[in-house]
Amino acid sequence: MQTPTMSTSMATPAMAPAKPPAPRQQWHHLLPAPGSRRGGVTAARASAKKKNPWLDPFDDGPDEEFDYQGVFSGGKQEEDPRPPEDPANPYGFLRFPQGYNPELDSLASKVRGDVRRACCVVSGGVYENVLFFPVVQMLKDRYPGVLVDVVASARGKQVYEMCKNVRYANVYDPDDDWPDPGEYTHQLGVLKNRYYDLILSTRLAGVGHALFLFLSSARDKVGYVYPNVNSAGAGLFLTEMFKPPTTNLADGGYHMYKDMLEWIGRPAKNVPQQPTPPLRVSISKKLRAYVEDKYNRAGVEKGKFVVIHGIASDSVANMTSKGDDDCLLPLEHWAQIAKEISSDDDKGLKPLFVIPHEKHRDDIEEIVGEDTNIMFITTPGQLTCLINDSAGVVATNTAAVQLANARDKPCVALFSSTEKARLFLPYVDDKSSCTVVASATGKLIDVDLDAVKTAVKDFEPAPSFALAA
Repeated sequence: MQTPTMSTSMATPAMAPAKPPAPRQQWHHLLPAPGSRRGGVTAARASAKKKNPWLDPFDDGPDEEFDYQGVFSGGKQEEDPRPPEDPANPYGFLRFPQGYNPELDSLASKVRGDVRRACCVVSGGVYENVLFFPVVQMLKDRYPGVLVDVVASARGKQVYEMCKNVRYANVYDPDDDWPDPGEYTHQLGVLKNRYYDLILSTRLAGVGHALFLFLSSARDKVGYVYPNVNSAGAGLFLTEMFKPPTTNLADGGYHMYKDMLEWIGRPAKNVPQQPTPPLRVSISKKLRAYVEDKYNRAGVEKGKFVVIHGIASDSVANMTSKGDDDCLLPLEHWAQIAKEISSDDDKGLKPLFVIPHEKHRDDIEEIVGEDTNIMFITTPGQLTCLINDSAGVVATNTAAVQLANARDKPCVALFSSTEKARLFLPYVDDKSSCTVVASATGKLIDVDLDAVKTAVKDFEPAPSFALAA
């Protein structure tokens, strides 16, 4: 039997133990340091805006005395870190799903919460989707290199042909409370297969819609919830939620997405508060040429017509807002305005009626006149091109008002009240090209037509530029 040998440390004679070094005071970032004021005013200030009480009821905000930066870099994210595509490879660079190529992303990217792919589920029609453009621009400014996709209704999808920041626009109506099971599961599969880092939703969510966002497998789920009992349990599936003052988000007017814009542009490490961008739309040359041929066949020339939009109709192509029920004017009122526009022979301007349905053509020819210029337009892209080539716009509170201001065209906006005008056109004081005429009785039908006639006299034909040969 082999005798165990004694180790060198055991064979060495016993020596006096060395004095151990003083322990370093290290405090975990989740525990308050000694002498901190986590229980006082500081904690109250830190917990003023909690993340989501459904996720962690014990989260009282960040520790003000802890250095969260450490070795991680702050600032905005950089462009897409993936390597360039190999031109010699017929398949290019394979875009592996999230988690399969972690060597391309640094740990700091995870800490900063970088967003490479974002999806926006936008509720409402044309008007609501037009006002969503600043949110898309904010995403591009706050997260450089992000790919933005949109899920909207069939009417809302048409808007994004004017937004160069959107990659894909999918048709799926988020306002449908009882969607077809096949469409529901198919849309979920589309969202899951794209591996989004962030998904935004503007539909007021209960448990059902919040679960739809949760099943998309996005890292961060952000959206609006009902301001009443219908939101119970929805926050359990959302990373961040906003509560509007009413059950109709469109009641907020132009700033209906204010809470979401503030959250996206929130300050971070070495990143200041991102300013809210203005509403801007872009139009393609191909669409502009198509619309130019269309209004030439309607009998008007470029820069020598005034767009009239907002005729009373039951068509879904009215492009009205859900936050303003009284925003369409009868034909009898428009006939007087059109007569005033065409009365000045020196300017040579012609009124051009934009109708949402062909059934209104006979009514306009009967009330206004058979020689009236009429154009049938249902898409917001064509309407924007028409406004861009016009001398000005006379419209009620429809998408035409917002599109005219986005393209910096002269505009006369008719509103049912001064409060509605301030709600939907808060920037009107900074725009000399926009004139607001509001009704004094709170009803659009009682709007002062004399004031409208005076305002339309300021329209001037747009200058035409001839290229030198």
